[in-house]
Amino acid sequence: MTVRTSFGLLAISWMLGNLSCAQDEVRECEGEGALSTCLSPTLSEDYYIEQGHLYFNTMDYNEDRDVVPPYSPLVARWEWPPWLKLTAFGYDNILAADTLLRLYPSIVTERDCRAFPVQPFSRCRVTFYYDDHDGLGCPIYEEFTFNDAGEITFIEAWSDQPDLLPMADDDLWAEGEGVTRLSSRIPGLGNAQGLLDLHGEAMSEAATADPNIADFVTRADNWFETWSEELDEAGDSIWPVGCGC
Repeated sequence: MTVRTSFGLLAISWMLGNLSCAQDEVRECEGEGALSTCLSPTLSEDYYIEQGHLYFNTMDYNEDRDVVPPYSPLVARWEWPPWLKLTAFGYDNILAADTLLRLYPSIVTERDCRAFPVQPFSRCRVTFYYDDHDGLGCPIYEEFTFNDAGEITFIEAWSDQPDLLPMADDDLWAEGEGVTRLSSRIPGLGNAQGLLDLHGEAMSEAATADPNIADFVTRADNWFETWSEELDEAGDSIWPVGCGC
């Protein structure tokens, strides 16, 4: 066998290997287990930025809180500790939960929302100011995952405090490797509608392998009760830990 022949066989082998990997990725993105990263933006950068602002408007009493962004029917909001994990699941429930939050009046005057070419398409760094928090700021990093129609399917939030964020200190917008977000691990968020099946085979397999997904499924089955339990357990400690003051 000549060197040229050996090189040709290696090239063919490499091409076939890449083709196999590509075919595997297509199958993964077509099934019920499709992850959010299977989707690409279908709308403009300005659109995704605007939806982030509309979301925070619903929690800012200086804005029109009744104008909401386009939520998916099965939209979920996950807020990492010290916040209360699954704080809404489903369109009607997120509207009800946000109405309930008006009992804790706030404004969100400091905002930096940006669009990204990979999920989550909208990411924001903001600061809440609560009337009951002595005027002190509460910085939050929040991400928004979308379906092909431009509906928000998953909202994920962290306190913008050391050791509470999902990315490295020098990765301001969570674009690097090793980001510990939940939205990119939940099966179903990557189909065109972004609709997940809580009790489907793909979700069951993911929950078996990932305790955070198992926790998500448990809470989604009864989000209000689990949310209320988290609120009772957190008490007043949620503010100094979550807001850093």
